[in-house]
Amino acid sequence: MLPPQVKIQRCAGIGPLIALTVYLASGAAAMDSGPYNWQDDLTPMPASSWNQDAAAHLLERAGFGGTPEQVQSLFEQGLWGAVERLVNFETVGIADALPFSHSGIHDPGLEPFPPSRPAVTDLAKQTGEALGVKVKPEGNRRLQPIVNKFFYWLRASRLETERVAYWWANRMLSTETPLREKMALFWHGHFAINEGKVRDYRKLLQEVEIFHEMGTGNFPDLMLAVAQDPAMLAFLDAGVNVKGAPNENFAREIMELFTMGVGNYDENDIREAARAFTGWNYADLQFTFNEQEHDGERKSFLGRSGEFDGEDIIGIIMEQPATAEYIAGKIYRFFVRTELSAELQAELGSVLREANYEIASLLETIFLSRDFYSEASVGTHIKSPVELAISTYKKLGLDTVPGVPDFNRTTGSLGQTLFRPPTVAGWAGGRSWITPGLLLERGNFARDVLFPDINFIPPDRRNGSPEIQSVARRIRDGMDITSATQPANIGEGTVLAESNRLADRDEDFNTRYGSFRGWQMAIQRVKPIPRHTARLNLSEDVLQQELTTASEVVDYFIFRYMRVEPSSETRNMLIVFLEEELGTSHIPAAQTYMEDALRMMLHLLMSQPEYQLG
Repeated sequence: MLPPQVKIQRCAGIGPLIALTVYLASGAAAMDSGPYNWQDDLTPMPASSWNQDAAAHLLERAGFGGTPEQVQSLFEQGLWGAVERLVNFETVGIADALPFSHSGIHDPGLEPFPPSRPAVTDLAKQTGEALGVKVKPEGNRRLQPIVNKFFYWLRASRLETERVAYWWANRMLSTETPLREKMALFWHGHFAINEGKVRDYRKLLQEVEIFHEMGTGNFPDLMLAVAQDPAMLAFLDAGVNVKGAPNENFAREIMELFTMGVGNYDENDIREAARAFTGWNYADLQFTFNEQEHDGERKSFLGRSGEFDGEDIIGIIMEQPATAEYIAGKIYRFFVRTELSAELQAELGSVLREANYEIASLLETIFLSRDFYSEASVGTHIKSPVELAISTYKKLGLDTVPGVPDFNRTTGSLGQTLFRPPTVAGWAGGRSWITPGLLLERGNFARDVLFPDINFIPPDRRNGSPEIQSVARRIRDGMDITSATQPANIGEGTVLAESNRLADRDEDFNTRYGSFRGWQMAIQRVKPIPRHTARLNLSEDVLQQELTTASEVVDYFIFRYMRVEPSSETRNMLIVFLEEELGTSHIPAAQTYMEDALRMMLHLLMSQPEYQLG
């Protein structure tokens, strides 16, 4: 744990959210001398200052934390060895993680997937076929199988994306190379794309694999790979960026969000860059370049002139000092703390430029630095929902992510769903993760892990839309398709006019039925997410540690699960609570029945504001 001086000092009567705010505002500034007075100092920390607390801090930030045994293992490698082991993970000979197991839901005829339901039915009417399905030559609802297929892919891709999120979460939990996963999570928020627009889990998976492969490598190479990745091209409308009618979406975002930041370019630079990126597109999972749609004329960009293409634009951007400072600063805020001075950001930018944009070199500098272990940095990071969930599972000693509670719904209720960032800017992070309501939800997450919901229904096996549920219910009651799919404002007991019922025989398609059938077809083909609960035995852990009193148990749990010690008042509250639940302070006397009491006490501990910090 932290040195005893670094504790949250809470005033009696104030709530946990206020306590957390007070702590963060103070920066734990009780210590103004000694080794923790290292803020903004990028020189390496003395090897003599390396200890288990520093190792735990490094593992928390460069990964997702760990058990006491994992922390001890990292500590034994020494400061330089630990940083080398985490950052240069490709040299340690660790086997690759298991690849994603596809459900086999994608059919070749789906490409290129139309942008809307009207687009797919118009295509079918014009050509007699769409999505690999032919129009029925005669009969009622001749386009229904095509409409069904359209909605099938929307639903199936969404469900398979949730499986990809589980696969990634399990990599984060079980990996021997935690920084690979942590950097991939960083880039996922930096190059934010949303499944709702991309609508193809394969493209999302492919981009994550780029982050895994290149996340700690050369940033210009990574930027080019992402710029030519079908997921990003689809998300930022590359298909409509053509000669004579350039679309500025990607050109704007690459400068504003991905490289330089606001204020380092003007509107003319955006227009000229957009011209340079014309012709960039994708076919299925491959980058394509259409010479006929590319504007090859002369352009003026950031003070340079030439017949630039997209690669030239990225190269010029990398020459700007603002780029290195922006990227280095954003990485620093993710791994160290949200506030940094302009002077420190400039110094970090210089480190990155001098390393020829090699991200690993910047990370080594950060993780070795006095600043990283300073009192301004340690214990001041509010964990994102994904970090909170994975670090909780790690500290509990789990080797797989439980299916109950659902990982995607849990992190989503806390404000972060993988592959569904709220905007192209990703997640705001920092204090945005904490509100009174979200703090309560974080406590509920701990409760649901320790005391699983007996009424749990797998969300990937049902559709929550009342409209779809209504259609399913009506069809099961024996209604024809037209009656079952009538608008919600028509009462369920209403008998449709004979002309409306007859229309069911000759309409081209029924959209509500297509949405209903799409869900059915998707659930049939997408593999279910395993739904085991967390397999825990807190009693066994306590007995193995040979703890004999309630106070020893509380101190051990604080040591194992928390990076920031709670106040003495909170500690005493936990001890009293455990003694009352056990009916004794003598642990051996309660060993046959103490599991529930231990879980309730751990739930209380994980609901504390300090638990949200890493």
